[in-house]
Amino acid sequence: MHAFDVLGDPVRRRILELLADGEQPAGALADTVRREFGISQPAVSQHLKVLREHGFTTVRAEGTRRLYAVDPGPLREIDAWLAGFRRFWAPPLAALATELARGRRERRLREDHPDDERTNP
Repeated sequence: MHAFDVLGDPVRRRILELLADGEQPAGALADTVRREFGISQPAVSQHLKVLREHGFTTVRAEGTRRLYAVDPGPLREIDAWLAGFRRFWAPPLAALATELARGRRERRLREDHPDDERTNP
């Protein structure tokens, strides 16, 4: 299964989003995913298994609990693949950042000098 096949499922993407905040017990993940997606606990376990088997997560035992965490390896591979496509969105995002900064600067100037005709058209 290719990495994009693994991440193509919204449940697995959501599990990774939850794990991005840090290690979590399988039970907490299952509760959240069951509530959000309306699927059974065995279905959540199957999604966790897919993520684990394809290297997206690690699991460690702590007593009777199983704690899951993100394994960044496959995500780095996806990021490297996407690098060839960043040119399609990076320059427009940089231009947007420049325009946003320009707008903030102009607002600050208007707020600092409300009577200045140059900043109040």
